Amino acid sequence: MLILLSCAKTMVASTKIKVPYTTTPLFQNNANEIALQMTQYSVDELEQILHVNAKLALANYQRFQSFHSSDVVSIPSILSYTGIVFKRLKPMDFNVTDFDYAQSHLRFTSFCYGLLRPLDIIRNYRLEGDVRLPQFNSETVFAYWKYKLTDLLIDDINRAGGVLCYLASDEMKGLFDWKKVEKSVRIITPQFSVLRNGVRKTIVVYTKMMRGEMARFILKNQINDIEKLKTFEFDGFNYDPSQSDENNLVFTLLA
Repeated sequence: MLILLSCAKTMVASTKIKVPYTTTPLFQNNANEIALQMTQYSVDELEQILHVNAKLALANYQRFQSFHSSDVVSIPSILSYTGIVFKRLKPMDFNVTDFDYAQSHLRFTSFCYGLLRPLDIIRNYRLEGDVRLPQFNSETVFAYWKYKLTDLLIDDINRAGGVLCYLASDEMKGLFDWKKVEKSVRIITPQFSVLRNGVRKTIVVYTKMMRGEMARFILKNQINDIEKLKTFEFDGFNYDPSQSDENNLVFTLLA
């Protein structure tokens, strides 16, 4: 079973956590080119296209300007992001076996790096899928990656057993020819809902928390069976067969 997670928008500047080894991103050259093209945007333009405030726009302008410098620190991707999903993934207590298993069973979508393995070393960046790349006929980042990543993802899923556990945000499907992925492999999509007073709701913060916890559960227990995936439970969320179907597994919290 391969797990797919979205990269977070916030990143750390350094880490003291040790990993057993590191690898180079498969699309390092592409990331270098994208970062180089992003240097053509001014701070004001970055504020608009990245949908950030002036302070963050300046910080990311500086990131892109120094992206190719040998002085910039590179960090394994699993340790680079600070969003809720990654906090719940808790890689700081992974052992060598956990890191090694994650390297072959976990992938992160990245607008800058395409598709990342956990131990790929990367540099800080911020990017959106609808940003247009000036020197590639102004095509969007989504369009740039779509046909570069599709077959790679399918191959990774097949090597991991032929099943994808999709824990990324819906927009990340735009990085792939998703119809081709759906035809090639089985995709399991866990969903997390809160049932309160007979009303079922999806609460974003809970969804992010549970995506991280489920990814951790799969990695720590080396889950490769869908029936075992259904045994996941955390903080009141449990598998709800009445709301689930063959490929959509619903986990419900009774509040």
